[in-house]
Amino acid sequence: MNTLKIVALTLVFAGFITSCKEQLDVKNPNQPSPDALRTESGMISYGEGFYLTGFRDVKYYDGVPGYFWSGAIGNHELMGDVIGTDIANVFINQIGCPDQVKLDDGTVLLNPNSPNKQIDFIRITANVNSTGFQNSTYYEWAYMYNMNNAANTILANIEAVTFTGDAATKKGALKAWAYWWKGYAYSRIGSMYYAGIINDKANGEVLSGTNGNYVAKEAIITEANKNFDEAAKILAGLTVNADYTATLQGLIPSFNRVGKGGSASAVISPAMWIRNINTMKARNILVNTRVASMTAAQWADILTLTNAGIQASDFVFTGRSNATGDFLSPTSGTVSGKTTGSNNTYKISERLIQDFKTGDLRFTNNFKQRASAYIGETSRGNSFFTRFDLVNRGAAGSEGNPSVISFSNTNAGGYELYLASSYEENQLMKAEALIYTGKTEDGLALIDEVRKSQGAGLEAVAGTGLTLDAAKEELRRERRIGLLFRALSFYDARRWGLLEAGRTGAVALSRTGAVSRNATITYGYLDYWDVPDNEIAYNPPAAGSAATKNPK
Repeated sequence: MNTLKIVALTLVFAGFITSCKEQLDVKNPNQPSPDALRTESGMISYGEGFYLTGFRDVKYYDGVPGYFWSGAIGNHELMGDVIGTDIANVFINQIGCPDQVKLDDGTVLLNPNSPNKQIDFIRITANVNSTGFQNSTYYEWAYMYNMNNAANTILANIEAVTFTGDAATKKGALKAWAYWWKGYAYSRIGSMYYAGIINDKANGEVLSGTNGNYVAKEAIITEANKNFDEAAKILAGLTVNADYTATLQGLIPSFNRVGKGGSASAVISPAMWIRNINTMKARNILVNTRVASMTAAQWADILTLTNAGIQASDFVFTGRSNATGDFLSPTSGTVSGKTTGSNNTYKISERLIQDFKTGDLRFTNNFKQRASAYIGETSRGNSFFTRFDLVNRGAAGSEGNPSVISFSNTNAGGYELYLASSYEENQLMKAEALIYTGKTEDGLALIDEVRKSQGAGLEAVAGTGLTLDAAKEELRRERRIGLLFRALSFYDARRWGLLEAGRTGAVALSRTGAVSRNATITYGYLDYWDVPDNEIAYNPPAAGSAATKNPK
């Protein structure tokens, strides 16, 4: 299969009712016909369409930052300071512009935008209903509630479907699919927004499928785990047979069943899928708790979950491009694609480059120094200046070492995008829990394992007598590099306290390209975004709702 064969998709937000179409041109509700959803083939095709519903089909989007994996996730990587930009579309330059950068000579580069602090910019300019589709903060909310609505549609219609063959297995696989993606959607909402809506109804047209009962982000994460648990319970009763395999082959496009995503004949098994769920549940704990506030019980829960999490040989949920860009464009469908080369939307951050250890082959195989530093539109920011480019490993003559991980490949199908969790993430979460619970050497051994698996070529750090602080620094650097472009950098900056405390000892450039090696960056970013005003305007909070605005 070379294209996504899907029935027409519902495209609705949690409460973005039809009256908001004038602002955002939401395609709502182009519903699949009842007859289509009552057939086995129609239900499976609709499930395959989640790749578009949740990651692509929200209008208007801006073509410069792009869809979910380049646009919404671009926000994460900008605020996580692995990329920068001077592109002003949808205000993305302001999303990732620190309050100030203090250089080695004492010069302070203030945020040159107006307003000149990100929090003020979000509340005064971006997150205002009248801004319409220029609201940078609405996209992730919109995509994930589209995803949730599609999952609700499957669950609302599946009992009316007559399945051939092993009906229980096919129905179970489809239900697990729906609950998995509901858990995923709620995880992203609860990890990014101060509040959210729990909605189990399909087709949210004119408030019939949504509500104004906003709940706190913690309750959204609880709901995410509840849905993950429901998927796991179903999967525990399934085994791999011909009908299970055929159903998953129908749900996952063939171009995504490559590498870590499966193969032409093999799909993620129920046991593998449960381990993916465990890793996602561990993530939900880790990324939503400040390191300084983690309890012994939370570290123990993370160890329990990661010990039962993704294994090295497991398939996971990945995405790839194809020649026609049905899911992802090869050149512009991901943050990686939009960072590749010397003249693209995003630029590699100097702070990412400084996190590589000397001799790390992942650096030499993926980055090169420019002939001259990129300075760009200095009136649009203070931290995107860079001396480095991300190399396209798919270009002739730039293939590099095939045993080293590739951070960019703009050939069709060349780049493997991790949609959810991964083995490397599982092992690094386990490593962190071990380091913070007194088993430093065991944690360092897992960091060495991840580096070896990615072909880093670095000397082992386990058994070298590192102090606890040095071990934590190895972990910090490895999460930045080993999990690059996996939408985790902002979460880490938040939980490590960098949004408030800033980064010291940073490499940064002046507006003339002079290099500082002991700069101080004060980020000042909002840690959890307010609920998008586009939602609030048409779906105001009901009495008793949780606060929808972060008090910071």
